[in-house]
This record gives sequence, structure tokens and C-alpha cells, in this order.
Amino acid sequence: MTSLPEPDIRVVVKAAYVDTHSREGHHVFVYLVRIENHAEESYKLLEREWKVTDGEGQVTRVAGVGVVGEQPLLAPGAVFQYDSSVVVGSIPGRMEGSYVFQDAWGERRRVMIPAFALDRPTPRVLN
Repeated sequence: MTSLPEPDIRVVVKAAYVDTHSREGHHVFVYLVRIENHAEESYKLLEREWKVTDGEGQVTRVAGVGVVGEQPLLAPGAVFQYDSSVVVGSIPGRMEGSYVFQDAWGERRRVMIPAFALDRPTPRVLN
């Protein structure tokens, strides 16, 4: 992979705790990923890599080709969204990672996925 600058591709992730499928030692989260291409050229998403850290500091790495069985091509201005899930043994945890994109000339560039929390929502107290 070259040391070219990161393309103007923005990644936003929203995670939610799935209480109905979680229990002590098995905390389920779903997350929605939104990838926006703000660059002036098209990019194809080739690979992903996630680092999942649970509440006790145990790290799991997940890597693979594309996302949800696809390698989407994002034209300038395009948006690609997908959802997935993850299970951690203890909370609060966190996820972060990166995608590898390829431009029309075959140059590969890594785009970082900002870290996000894996935790139960804070109970709201009404006064």
C-alpha cells in the first residue's frame, strides 16, 4: 500500500445495544455504517479491518474482503450504508478500524474508521 494521503471518504458509525439478545458475558450490539465519498474520484472498497476491545481490554481483530459480501464502488458524492453486529463478553467496549479503498489507477489507500463505544444506553431519569 502506498503512502498517499487518505481520500476524502467519511465514515460514520452508530451502535445500539440489543437488550433482548444480551445477557451477562454476552453483550450484543448492532451498528449502522455510513460511508460517504466526498472525493472527486471513484473508490472501490476492497477490505475491512476491525479492532474490537471489550470492557476487560481483550482485543479481537476481524479482517476480510469487502463488507457484508460486497465490494461497493463509490462514485463522487455516493453513499453506501450497511448494518452488522458484534458480540463482546464485557462492557463498556469499543470498536475502531479501517477500510482499504482502490482508485481507478489501482492505487490503494487506507481510510480510518473512527472509534465508537459499545455500551448500554444511560438510563434517563425524569424529574
